[in-house]
Amino acid sequence: MVSFRLFNTTIHRSVLCALLFALTVCGSLRGQPWVGLEDVGSVDTGRASIHTSWDDGESGFSSTRFDERLSAAADGYGWKLLPQGFIYPTYLSHPHEPRLGTQWVSDHDDGLLWESSLGGRLGIVRWGATDRNEGVQLDFMGGVSVRIDPRENTDVDAMDFRMALPLTWGTGPHRFKFGYTHLSSHLGDEFLISNPGYDRLNYVRDNLTFGYSYYSTPDVRLYAEASYAFINIVAEKWRFAFGAEYAPAVPTGRRGAPFFAINGDLREEVDFGGAVSAQMGWSWRADAPSTGLLRTGLYLYNGKSSQLSFYDRFERQLGWGLWYDF
Repeated sequence: MVSFRLFNTTIHRSVLCALLFALTVCGSLRGQPWVGLEDVGSVDTGRASIHTSWDDGESGFSSTRFDERLSAAADGYGWKLLPQGFIYPTYLSHPHEPRLGTQWVSDHDDGLLWESSLGGRLGIVRWGATDRNEGVQLDFMGGVSVRIDPRENTDVDAMDFRMALPLTWGTGPHRFKFGYTHLSSHLGDEFLISNPGYDRLNYVRDNLTFGYSYYSTPDVRLYAEASYAFINIVAEKWRFAFGAEYAPAVPTGRRGAPFFAINGDLREEVDFGGAVSAQMGWSWRADAPSTGLLRTGLYLYNGKSSQLSFYDRFERQLGWGLWYDF
């Protein structure tokens, strides 16, 4: 049993490393140059408007150029209540990020399942650039992920609730977040009635989360996140997430553009076995700065359940979904 777990974990890590490398290479070949702070023409979208190169084509270090860049960075900065757009966008393939979405999946044990997410995100206040998503911003976000069994009169099996208050900041290709997150899981009434002897678990995490994202190009992001629970029931202290994404950062028009996202989730309560989730398909982004990303495509999940009431259950899922991310 232990050797199988180690073998399974090794496969997950090998696949993730290979995909991360491939995404980075693809982003480099795409040839989208990052612009410097002195370049006023930045991409203005709901995804982070990223500036990624501080190279002005000259060799050596000049204090004069450095001072000029500081002045350029400060120019146009200010306070904004209820800002449009986000400095640190949500992870596309993370199962507990707030989004609007639904997916039909086939599980290797449970058969057909219907899973949906109902969530939202709001920028509260920002000190930063007025023409791009840079600076420091306080957000509020929350949502619920629901699992429904269509074979049992669409009974609700379980629900995971998440609320977060992250402080995000970033400039250029580097993005950071730190904040409080609450996560709790609850079984559905219909499930408990149908399974009267089932052991109900009060899964709870109140944790502090630190995340970092790096944009190798405007379309390619690599990220990692660590969470430490100061209040935990059933859950243990540590949880880690990491992944990579390829998605359009600029308006796509009606034709849209491809996307790909993969996320690894490691949880201490399952000996850091966790799960891997991946999505790939087609996406659309409008030209308003506050719009998110509309996606549809293939969904794959392999590992411990994303519904934390079943946190120790192994699941292998394949399906199709529709998502809107902030």
